[in-house]
Amino acid sequence: MKDPGDTGSSDTTSSTGNSASTSSTRLDDAALGRLRPLAFTVAYRMLGSVAEAEDVVQEALTRVSQAEGLRNPDAFVTTVTTRIAIDVLRSARVRRESYVGAWLPEPLVGPLPSGLPSGLPVAMATAPPDAAAHAELADDLSTAFLVLLETLTPTERAAFLLHDVLGFPHSDAADVIGTSEVAARQLVSRARRRIARQRGDVVEGVQPARQTGDRARADQLVAKFLATCEDGEVDPLLELLAQDVVLTGDGGGKVPPGMSISRPIAGREKIARLLAGFMHRGAPLHFEHALVGGEPGLLIVADDVVGGGLVGTWSFEVSDGVIAGIRGVINPEKLRHLGPLADLDRLQASLKSARLENARLKGTRANRHDQ
Repeated sequence: MKDPGDTGSSDTTSSTGNSASTSSTRLDDAALGRLRPLAFTVAYRMLGSVAEAEDVVQEALTRVSQAEGLRNPDAFVTTVTTRIAIDVLRSARVRRESYVGAWLPEPLVGPLPSGLPSGLPVAMATAPPDAAAHAELADDLSTAFLVLLETLTPTERAAFLLHDVLGFPHSDAADVIGTSEVAARQLVSRARRRIARQRGDVVEGVQPARQTGDRARADQLVAKFLATCEDGEVDPLLELLAQDVVLTGDGGGKVPPGMSISRPIAGREKIARLLAGFMHRGAPLHFEHALVGGEPGLLIVADDVVGGGLVGTWSFEVSDGVIAGIRGVINPEKLRHLGPLADLDRLQASLKSARLENARLKGTRANRHDQ
């Protein structure tokens, strides 16, 4: 592949076969609109942040709009977006080193697939970002996969995504990153080994993290998990969780005390008791089913009595018929793109009031028993 900035040919055709501009013209608004979802998926895979990805896309499309005679607009926008995202990720990684608690990607939310039992509530009526419509929340956009990518350096991440996900030859990936083909191969190889170690794989090639088993069965499992949680009993929950299940919460230090866990929790007994206890608190909220980060998930939504709005998201990693991972995002700065947010201070005040009322009722019953 020649450098994407090469505009010397007037015989221009995009990689999707659509006719593009001649060498003396620039892409029109319709062509730029077609490139936007591609640019977003590239930027989001690199950054794991909707807000940062949208900023990168805006800058990338501005540069693309000023280029003339592009022979391959798709390759050009991928190159420009990746190069900008590498620089953004370098500064973002410095900020993430001082992030409060565990860092998780900003969730993409999509509609439920067909085939689920009737009567399940629908997801919040908010339009998903371009990536959800363009890539149908593919496995390589999943929360689990993006968490694995966080172990890579910016250039390793770029090389791996370009070659193993987007299918760029090593030579073309090297052009995008600005290195040699040999170095690009080494970056991809290191990235594969890092990801394999994180996943416990023993093979050299690494594919995007995938749900094991049928997607519909995974969604059914999450529906059963929610029903069991709402019953507030520990033992039935244990049957749905893997022995080594991990619960990770991302509040980012932006939520009231007690509303998010500060570090990941491992083990099904601990997690089952924590979730059962949470449900017993009687918080004024409810859950709505959705795809969250490409995985079966739940939206946590405040009840109208406390003003409504989104509280957070849960995504579930399912393996061998049980839940192997639960990832919750409650940091409001990571949820703004999904719609109106709940007033967390008001929600916490309601929880405190409920605890005080429960304590009063217990005290009253105890006094009556003593009498």
